[in-house]
Amino acid sequence: MSRKNIFSNFVNTFFRRLFEVKESHSLELGTPKKFLIVRQHNQLGDLLAGVSLFRAIKETYPESNVTLVLSPINYPGLVKNKFIDRLFVFNKKKLYNPFYVWKFWKLLKEKYDVAIVPVVVSISFTSNLIAGFANAKIKIGAKQLDGKVSQSAYFFHRRIALDWRMHPDSNVSERSLDIVRPFGITTNNYFSEITFDENDITSAKEFLTEIKYRPGHPLIGLHVGAGKAPNCWSLIKYVTLMKRLHDDYKAEFYLTGSRSDKEEITYVLKNYEGKVHTFMNRTIPEVAALISLSDLFVTNDTGIMHVAGSTNTPQASIFGPTNPFCWAPIGSNKLFARRSELIDDVTVQDVYDICETFLSKNKKTINFSG
Repeated sequence: MSRKNIFSNFVNTFFRRLFEVKESHSLELGTPKKFLIVRQHNQLGDLLAGVSLFRAIKETYPESNVTLVLSPINYPGLVKNKFIDRLFVFNKKKLYNPFYVWKFWKLLKEKYDVAIVPVVVSISFTSNLIAGFANAKIKIGAKQLDGKVSQSAYFFHRRIALDWRMHPDSNVSERSLDIVRPFGITTNNYFSEITFDENDITSAKEFLTEIKYRPGHPLIGLHVGAGKAPNCWSLIKYVTLMKRLHDDYKAEFYLTGSRSDKEEITYVLKNYEGKVHTFMNRTIPEVAALISLSDLFVTNDTGIMHVAGSTNTPQASIFGPTNPFCWAPIGSNKLFARRSELIDDVTVQDVYDICETFLSKNKKTINFSG
């Protein structure tokens, strides 16, 4: 047995003795009003795609109050979400701060009717531990994931076996609900949602004014970076695509991104001969607002793909190693291109065809005075 496994077994034995609760097979929750959801690991796309869980709670229990514990990286994506009443950022770097720990402890020791740890990709011991600390009447978490047993399921009263091996193409927006479906918490609306306000719309319109956007020309946003190298489509293909879209549709372009995308964005700016603007280092609600005003958004398989997926704007998403049936945004105007696990097997023509499908339809009219 490896040292890692020995340590893991020791930790689980220790916490099991302190926090193990009796498992119940009841599917009744009563009439819960106060929910705690713990989802502190970092994948922003997973969390945005799983907004259906928060919506389901609010639809099933309209008077409920939802508190979400999440990571600093994910906070910007949920900061204004209308299905969440309170956010708490779990920051491991602040655990040395007694004031922060006390504030977090007080939040966990409030009386909750139900605590839930959603699971989609992997089981998080830290999330389970936080739920174990929480003062909740009923705690719901995973007993196993695709046949792999959770070693920390002892924190939960209701333990759910999640297994998608027989349904490998099910979308993450549906999978996010499987942890609560047995209790009658569900929705028919699987769409993601990022709530942005008038300030975000104003910021987006100010950007369009600054770049002197000409209404009547298709406004196309692109996200050419990605958190994982295998999810990055060739930059020269992006440049070629932009040239064709400009030649054929007189399209105007902007790039979204942050400091981590600087290298990719610099390449496109240097190699695209026409004018292209950048919407950099903006808040996620601002990005969502700008995308909502656009005619089309083209993106790699990355977190911003899910931001765009929360809007009604037509979207072309480019996939490589990830299963798009699981991870692509859902909707009739959300299409993807994929040929193999190598994202560069996707051709410019593949993506252009999707863009042409959308651009041949009616364009949006932006009211700059509104």
